[in-house]
Amino acid sequence: MSVHHIELWVADFGSAQASWGWLLGELGWTSFQEWPGGRSWRSGASPGAAYLCIEESTDLLRDVEPDRRRVGLNPLALHAGQPSELDALVAAAPTHGWAQMFADRYPHAGGPDQYAAYLENADGFEVELVASAAAQT
Repeated sequence: MSVHHIELWVADFGSAQASWGWLLGELGWTSFQEWPGGRSWRSGASPGAAYLCIEESTDLLRDVEPDRRRVGLNPLALHAGQPSELDALVAAAPTHGWAQMFADRYPHAGGPDQYAAYLENADGFEVELVASAAAQT
């Protein structure tokens, strides 16, 4: 079994679409569905490929500041290709709404055996981008 889809509710769809759309596009995900206040990207071409939805919450009843440490999904970890591809993503991320976390320990903030980057966007969502294990040896 595998993941069918993941849905993230956001406060500002325009901002989220800009940051997530760039990141997912760079990782090879393709636009899948679009509706007012929402969009999805698919991780592969097959009909059964997992997809990620970004949707503006229709029920913003709480005025809560973003905080990646609150209860919920954290982080969303995604494959990021070869280490050189990950390095390029990390370099470009700030111009697309992503801030690097643990920059002083990049690329081994997750430990000496993992080549990864941790990014956070303005909505407080954290992604962990992991380079291919085969390329790390």
